[in-house]
Amino acid sequence: MSNLASYIDHTLLSPVARETDIRKLCEEAWIHQFKAVCIAPTYVAYTKEMLEFCPVKIEIATVIGFPMGYSTTAIKVAEAHDALANGATELDVVMNVAQFKSMAYLSVREEIRQLVEISHENQAVLKVIIETAYLDSFDLYTACEICAEAGVDYVKTSTGYAPTGADLETVRKMRSILPEQIKIKASGGIRTYDQAIAFVEAGADRIGTSAGVSIVTPA
Repeated sequence: MSNLASYIDHTLLSPVARETDIRKLCEEAWIHQFKAVCIAPTYVAYTKEMLEFCPVKIEIATVIGFPMGYSTTAIKVAEAHDALANGATELDVVMNVAQFKSMAYLSVREEIRQLVEISHENQAVLKVIIETAYLDSFDLYTACEICAEAGVDYVKTSTGYAPTGADLETVRKMRSILPEQIKIKASGGIRTYDQAIAFVEAGADRIGTSAGVSIVTPA
């Protein structure tokens, strides 16, 4: 696939990532023309500065409520406003899985709806991480339905911090559940070209990975 780089969110969310690591991430995104870089909120403004003169549009994605998702709605809203003010163009928000497992579906949906509204008011994209490792088939269907009702742009499989990441069958199920206009981001453990291609073929519109360079670089 000649345009695989355009599917990749080049990701660095290590708790010990330094500014020099973020600069390298941005340089790699620039060279390979990845769709986005995904970095911690503390590096959003720095990343915007690094990519200011890039001749191609590279989205600046950051995470909200990461990695557990159980921050209160007020905290997630504050994080979203701060990230957008600093230059983020995409927000990857972790669903409140604890509330979801308690079947507080209306609360989960309302939180996501608020974050969608904030994002769209700022011409930003909202992705919701549903953490599929913790969901059975009924949960997966329900989480996708909640995201669809809230009007998200993407549903994302994983944070990378759960016991397992993305798997092909789950992505296929998500594609069968979600309306056509809602896209899918597969992330968590995708490290090779063949894996990335398989996820795209299964229905993923984005690939979140820290291995973007090796994925798009011929062996």
